[in-house]
Amino acid sequence: MHHFFTDKGSISEEIIRIQGEDRHHAVDVLRVRPGEEILVSDEEGQDYRCEVMEASGEELCLRILERLSDNHELESEVWLFQGLPKSDKMELIIQKATELGAAHIVPVITKNTIIKLDEKKSGQKIRRWQSIAEASAKQSKRSVIPVVHEPMRFSDAVKLAGDFEISVIPYEHEEGIESLCEAIVSFVPGRRIGAFIGPEGGFDRLEVSFAKKQGILPVSLGKRILRTETAAIAILSMIMIRLEIAQNAFKED
Repeated sequence: MHHFFTDKGSISEEIIRIQGEDRHHAVDVLRVRPGEEILVSDEEGQDYRCEVMEASGEELCLRILERLSDNHELESEVWLFQGLPKSDKMELIIQKATELGAAHIVPVITKNTIIKLDEKKSGQKIRRWQSIAEASAKQSKRSVIPVVHEPMRFSDAVKLAGDFEISVIPYEHEEGIESLCEAIVSFVPGRRIGAFIGPEGGFDRLEVSFAKKQGILPVSLGKRILRTETAAIAILSMIMIRLEIAQNAFKED
């Protein structure tokens, strides 16, 4: 079933109207036809099972068959603070972070960040990254599209995450797995959760010390040194699985 996002203004009691680029993609690329079912999500995370009524003209007209009671979101707001990596690694990280349930993705400038973005390139990159998040949200049947933020300095990101209920910063020199086990227990529904991932070269010792003073927990991801894209996937996978288990346990109770 194809999946599209739209705003509340396009939705009436019984009808959803899709226009612009999404209409073009649905009609001219995917070639949807009357009678075909489509999944639509609004900006508040409400999912609608719809049937195509009219696929010609300048808008795609859908009949709402069902307002789904459950969406596909985690019950916690997960933020990925990703140290800017080289080349196109950020695109892969955004794609996988979206699939794993992140609600916000923040590119972070750290001491070891190599890539430099000027104002013009930054705007182009953000638009590109946001487009990747939207495409991945459609593919993975997310109910909302994650927000890709403007690049932020490490100190500002740490201060932002300092207000979260739990934030972790995987660090290669952190010994033992106990700190990670402690953090995993704290990944429960209803909390804002932050995860900091360093760029190539990792975090500087003073950066980790500063983060720790702000209440962010240094953790180990094991005995091996992970690439930045692997580390992001690893910690987000742990958060997702822990939250899914907690959500299911809550429903059973």
